[in-house]
Amino acid sequence: MNHKAPWWLPGGHAQTIWPAWQSRTGRLPVPLYRRERWPTPDDDFVDLDWLDAPPGKTMAPLLVLFHGLEGSSRSHYALAFAQWAQAQGWGLVVPHFRGCSGEINLAPRAYHSGDFAEIGWILARLRARHAGPLYAVGVSLGGNALLRWAQEAGSTAATRVQALASISAPVDLTASGLAIGRGLNRQVYTRLFLQTMKPKAMQKLAQFPGLFDAKAMHDAQDLYDFDNVFTAPLHGFQNTRDYWLRASAKPRLADIRVPTLVVNALNDPFVPAHSLPRHSDAGACVTLWQPKHGGHVGFAAGSPPGQLHMLPRTVGGWLLAHR
Repeated sequence: MNHKAPWWLPGGHAQTIWPAWQSRTGRLPVPLYRRERWPTPDDDFVDLDWLDAPPGKTMAPLLVLFHGLEGSSRSHYALAFAQWAQAQGWGLVVPHFRGCSGEINLAPRAYHSGDFAEIGWILARLRARHAGPLYAVGVSLGGNALLRWAQEAGSTAATRVQALASISAPVDLTASGLAIGRGLNRQVYTRLFLQTMKPKAMQKLAQFPGLFDAKAMHDAQDLYDFDNVFTAPLHGFQNTRDYWLRASAKPRLADIRVPTLVVNALNDPFVPAHSLPRHSDAGACVTLWQPKHGGHVGFAAGSPPGQLHMLPRTVGGWLLAHR
C-alpha cells in the first residue's frame, strides 16, 4: 500500500486542513442519512446515522464508522467512506459519541479516547440485528477507542466483526496530547477543538450544577487542561495523566485477536512519528501502514481540487481481503 501526496498539498498541515475544509464549506456531497436513536443502559441516548444497503441485500456487509474528536456523520472522512460503501453495495452506519449528533446528551458524561465499553455495546447491538458481515473503522479518537475495545474483547472480538481498521489514531495519547498543545498545533487545532468542546461542557454543567469547576474550564487553554477539568474526572480517571496513560491503545496492540489495520501517516501534525508503534509492538493480528504522507485523516489524491477516495478505497480493500 502506497500513498503519494499531491504536489499542491505540501506538508502534513496542508494535507490535514484541506480535506476537513472541504466538508466545512459544503463542497462534499452529504448523503440522505436515516437517523435512529438508541436508549442507553444509563438512561441516556446515542444517535446513529444510517445508509442502508440496496433493497433485497440483507446479507450485504455493514461498515460501522466511529468518528473522531468532535466529529460526526458529516465529517469529511465519513462522507468519503459513505460514498465508497454505497458504490460497493454495502450498508454504513455512523454511531455518534455522546453529544456529537447535534443534541446534548442527558447523562453526566460525554465521550473519550478509551470509551471501549460504549464501542462494545454498540457493536453487540449491531451484530445482533445484522445478518451479514460486519466491519468497523475508527478515525482518530474513535480509532484509539476501537483498538481499546479489540484489546479488551480479546478472542471474542471476532464474534462481533470480521476485521477492523483505525485511521490516524493517537495510540500514545500522552505524546499526541502534548504535541497538539504546542506551537502552530496549539494555535490551529487546539483552538478549533475547544471552540466546540468548552460550550458543550458548559451545557453539561447547566444540566448538572457543580459537576466541575466553571472557572477552571474557562481558563483551560489546551486539551491537557480540558481533560483535567472535564474528561478525566467525568469518566473515572484521576487526572489527565492517568486518562492518557490508561486509555492509550499502543501498549496492548499485541492483545488484539481479530484482523486489524492501523493507519498512521508519518507527517501527521499531532500524532508524532516517534510515538507510533513498531512491528514488534503489533502482534500477529495487527498490520501497520505508516505512509510518509497523508497528514491527520487527510490522504487526498489527484489534481486540484483533489479527491478523498484513496483512503476508503485502500482501507476498504484491506477489509475486503479479510472477509
